[in-house]
Amino acid sequence: MKLQRKNRLRALSLGALAVSGALALTACGSDDTNSGGGSSASSSSNAKNNIECKDAKGQLLGNGSSAQANAIDAWRQTFSQACSGVQINYKPEGSGAGVTAFNQGQVAFAGSDSALKPEEVAASKKVCSGGQGIDLPMVGGPIAVAYNLDGVDNLVLDGPTLAKIFDSKITKWDDAAIKKLNPDAKLPSTKIQAFHRSDESGTTDNFTKYLKATAASDWKYEGGKAWQAKGGQSAQGSSGLAQQVKQTSGSITYVELSYAKDGLKTVDIDTGASTPVKATTENASKAIADAKVVGTGKDLALELNYATKADGAYPITLVTYEIVCDKGNKSDTLAATKSFLTYMASEEGQGALSELGYAPIPAEINAKVRETVASIS
Repeated sequence: MKLQRKNRLRALSLGALAVSGALALTACGSDDTNSGGGSSASSSSNAKNNIECKDAKGQLLGNGSSAQANAIDAWRQTFSQACSGVQINYKPEGSGAGVTAFNQGQVAFAGSDSALKPEEVAASKKVCSGGQGIDLPMVGGPIAVAYNLDGVDNLVLDGPTLAKIFDSKITKWDDAAIKKLNPDAKLPSTKIQAFHRSDESGTTDNFTKYLKATAASDWKYEGGKAWQAKGGQSAQGSSGLAQQVKQTSGSITYVELSYAKDGLKTVDIDTGASTPVKATTENASKAIADAKVVGTGKDLALELNYATKADGAYPITLVTYEIVCDKGNKSDTLAATKSFLTYMASEEGQGALSELGYAPIPAEINAKVRETVASIS
């Protein structure tokens, strides 16, 4: 059974990475979003995957974070095999678009790489009858700094240097600041092509929080989901950034590790620890484990330490939240929402994340997520 499960996760990993660029298309209503056909899902559970399908049926719409698109697609494939009466359509249009769609009552859940702001919580009360939107941490992982530079297979950067690169203050790869961090590298005088997100993105929010925490004197921008620095080039979504860097010599960007695993090199981060830290799911988990729950009530928003200097803790991390109503979810999608979220937070659901380039949510925090999912109404 363990071997079968491992092989299934590997297959899902390869499949999710292959279709990540096409997920927006399948989310718009392709028949592929309902891989189990049209049979009823009235049975209470599926023994093979231990997925509860009780009363779950119909179409479940989601929108938001492209960071979690590969995870959502893998989860959707497994869930749809167990609960064939549910059709899950998730559009990875970015965290900002997801929150907007949720607060306009267009989707049952949203994915966001940033917790809801007070004004967004207030707006959610209009669609959550008697309740409000809450943040459920579901997917963790490193934001890799990916680059394309011929002849340089190992590269170390730190917060101040990254801040200057993405603010167009360091423009050549053989700049003295980069040389100092990479004394043994043969750095060319190639122009740096820095790419950032064109859409509102929680990935941008988390990346710039890291820059603010580690390079306050070099990064003077307020931060948030919208990119604010001058210069550089932009692309839509995580897949768009990855594609641009793959085809552009001298380029650099910030993107979730799952998008950097296919042909992109990633930067090791000098945090002040004993050695530079690589962007891995294990190293991201070490950083996320130190997060504090700062949400109130059923909200489980986390506070991350972007300036960590702990050995082996990768500092540029994000947590993607699923946003749902704590009360007042629409009756026609409540059962499907709870069923899908329950699977996502389950041992099997979280166990699938590592092979996809994500970090599972730490067990103590995930236990609270499961309790909260069970209580939504």
